[in-house]
Order: sequence, then structure tokens, then C-alpha cells
Amino acid sequence: MNLLRTKSVEQSIRDTEEPGHRLRRDLSAIDLIVFGVGVIIGTGIFVLTGQVAREKAGPAVALSFVLAAVVCGLAALCYAEFSSTVPVAGSAYTFSYATLGEFPAWVIGWDLILELALGAAVVSVGWTGYVVSLLDDAGITLPDAIVHPPGEGGGVVNVPAIVLVLLVTALLVLGVKISSRVNAVVVAIKVFVVLLVIVAGLFFVKGENYHPFIPPSQSNPSVEGGAAPLMQVLFGITPVSYGWLGIFAAVAVVFFAYIGFDIVATAAEEAKRPQRDLPIGLIGSLLITAVLYAAVSLVVAGMQNYKRLSSDAPLAEAFKAVGHPAFATVISIGAVAGLTTVVLILLLGQSRVFFAMSRDGLLPAWLAAVHPRFGTPYRSTVIMGVIVAALAGFIPLAKLAELVNIGTLFAFLVVSVGVLVLRRTRPDLPRAFRTPLVPLVPVLSVLGCLFVMVNLPVETWLRFLAWMVLGAVIYAVYGHRHSRLRPGQAPAPSGKTLKD
Repeated sequence: MNLLRTKSVEQSIRDTEEPGHRLRRDLSAIDLIVFGVGVIIGTGIFVLTGQVAREKAGPAVALSFVLAAVVCGLAALCYAEFSSTVPVAGSAYTFSYATLGEFPAWVIGWDLILELALGAAVVSVGWTGYVVSLLDDAGITLPDAIVHPPGEGGGVVNVPAIVLVLLVTALLVLGVKISSRVNAVVVAIKVFVVLLVIVAGLFFVKGENYHPFIPPSQSNPSVEGGAAPLMQVLFGITPVSYGWLGIFAAVAVVFFAYIGFDIVATAAEEAKRPQRDLPIGLIGSLLITAVLYAAVSLVVAGMQNYKRLSSDAPLAEAFKAVGHPAFATVISIGAVAGLTTVVLILLLGQSRVFFAMSRDGLLPAWLAAVHPRFGTPYRSTVIMGVIVAALAGFIPLAKLAELVNIGTLFAFLVVSVGVLVLRRTRPDLPRAFRTPLVPLVPVLSVLGCLFVMVNLPVETWLRFLAWMVLGAVIYAVYGHRHSRLRPGQAPAPSGKTLKD
């Protein structure tokens, strides 16, 4: 078995022009920035700010957000080089195929399926919570049986989450341009809400709430069993709150607030000028959200003492504490808008990865069909939409959410390594954007990802490894045998193999 056969960059680009597999190039740099902002700003800005300030970093939580943005920025620079050099759907999967080989590409593609599908399901469940809260404020109470999955709070099926996922799936089938327009409107609403919270909150900031800005360090009790961070198990390092070590520990938590900017790379094949637009979309969305996260965390820490901040709804509770509970409703509206766009863009990315793997033959080729009218990979979009809807409606997902995080970090790590490999194997390849300070930036990106990964619980690592083993079995049984790189298996434009 030739597990490391690579697909050339030139072949990857030629495949984008195949009849029946050609996506429409409708997205501008602004569209890509809006996609990035849309997927990054979600529950992180409405929840993590208070939780991390209270438990890890104190008022210095803003520094943790900035440091996390730096780690993501290193990965973003690597993504920018790859996505502008290989402007093909599939993101890290496609990049890995061109550099590391087919089996590593399968592994990262399988990983992205886990990250994006599970992420969309988890976020849609969170969306249900905010919608139920808003309806309760309006005097409308939904029965527990239709807002929780089986086994949680008397639930039978999470109907709102299913409806959201199916509506978003239908929107994605109708075309990437109409999806981007709807996304732009909703992103504008949630950014307006965030800016309103920042500006309004400034009037209630008190200087004494920032003292001390970096509280004295405190040791936390060790966590035992599968819930213990891998770092504690391997090195015996007990988690620390506050002080500079607490700020660094908080980076491992707030890092997840930025997860999603890599989705921009999955739309590479639909960008009008990918060599120019993709680096702008990746880096621009990350810069905008980093500023918003830091500003929100500074404001909320200044409005209320960090020890009294809510771990569930810090912004809403902070405004209630200063006598303005009406802002809680505004914040909930912003959260609903925010999570809607997150689900939309995660499903967009998921369908493009599925599409790319199917076009390469590693998954059934019929899934790579593009709709003749709408120009979207409608079969993969619909199938993944139905799967995500089922997950959101019927499966308790709370304990599986961290799998999204480790999957994303693994993708970041592989892309960073891929930049080093492609620089060595194809130094002649034209690069519209070049990652600066190679090999320093990719190496720092790998180290940053590893640091965050070892702060995840052992049980998350075990679940991730189980998913990877399942993927390896599927590759051995199907993907390797049907790969287009296998002699005699290159499909004709009709989607049939040459043997047929």
C-alpha cells in the first residue's frame, strides 16, 4: 500500500475545472472576512470572557485573548500561504494531500469531518438555549420534551436545533453567494450588538475592579482520572489560577473562542481571486475578532469584580449588576444571531471537505456532484446537514464538545508542518503569499498548538484516538481502493472510473 502518494498541486488545481465538479467563484475578500468573523464570534464572546476571568486570569483575561490570537495568527500565516498557493476546496485536507501524502490527508480529512460536523451540532444545541430564553422573556414557554435530547431535562428531541440545521442546509444548497449575503446581514447584527455592549459598558467601568490586574498565583486542586489535563498526567504539573501562569493556562481555554477562522480556507475554490482574497480573509477576520474579544473582556472585567463575574452569562449579569437588565435581552439577541452564522459556516466548511474527499475518490464519487443550477455540492451538503441535524436533535453532546477543539488544533499543526514540507519539496512553486520567517513561524505554530493540546483532558485524547482508528479502518476498506491516484482508478469527468 502506497500510503504516502501525493497529489500534485497542479493536478489539484486541474480537478477544479472538471465538468460536473466545478464550483462557482462568487466570493470576494470582504465575503471571506465576514465568513471568518461570523464563525469566530459565537458563545466565546458571551461566555468565556467571564468564566476565564473568574477562574484563571482575573482582569488580565484580555492578555490571554491576545496571546491566544497570536497562537492562531501563527497558524493563520501558514494557512494563508497554503490556501493562496493551492486554491482548492478542502482546506487542511487538500494541503496535506499535496505535501504529506494520501493517508495523512485522509487522517486530516477525517479529523475535519469530526471537527466541523460535531461543532455545528454542538453550536446548534447552544442556539436552542438562547432561543428558549428569549421566548421565555416574551412569555412563550416551550415544553422540555422538544428542546432537549433524550436523557437531558426530560427531553425527547431538540426540535429547534433540527429546524435550524435543516434551514441552514437548504440555504447552503441554494448557493454560496446567497449564503454569504444572509451571513453578512446576521454578522452585521451581532457585531453591532457587541460594539453596543462595549460602548455602553464603558460608562460603568470602575478602576478598582482592575486592581490587581494580575492577581497573585494560586494552585488548583489536581483533577483525577480521565478529566485530568494530559499535561498533569505526563509531567505532574498541577493547574494554576492567576498570576502569569494563570494567564498562560487561560490561553488554552480562550484559544477555542477563535476556532473557525480556518473555515475561510475551505472556500478557496469559490473565491474570485484566491491568491489575494484568501490571505486577506484569514488574517483580517482574526485581527478584527481579536480586537473585539480583548475589548469585551476589558469592559466586562471593569464593570464587575472578576470574582463575582458569572460563568454562564457574564455580559448579561454584569449589566444587571449595574442596574440595566434590559441589556440582557440585547445580548441574547446578539448570541442567537452569532450562533446562527457559526452553524452556517461550519456546515459550509464541512460540505466542502466532504466534496473534496469525494472528488478524490476517498469517499463515494457521486457525493462530489455539483448542482447544475446553484453551483453547490448539494449531495454532500444535504447528507451532512441531515447527519448534523440528527446529532443535534437526539444525542447529548456536552461531553463530546472538546473533540472539536482537539480536531482543530491537529489541523493547525498539520498545516504548519505542511508549509515546511512544501517549501522543501517544491521551492519553485509560485506563492502569492509567503509565510514570513520560515521556519520560525511554522515551528512556533506547532509548539503553540501542542501546548494547548496537552492542556486538554485525557478522555478527550482517548476519544480522538478512537475516531482516528475508525477512520483508518474505513480508509483501508474503501478509500485506498477507490483513490483516483491508484493506477486505473482515475475517474472520467462523468464520475465513472476508467475501468467502467
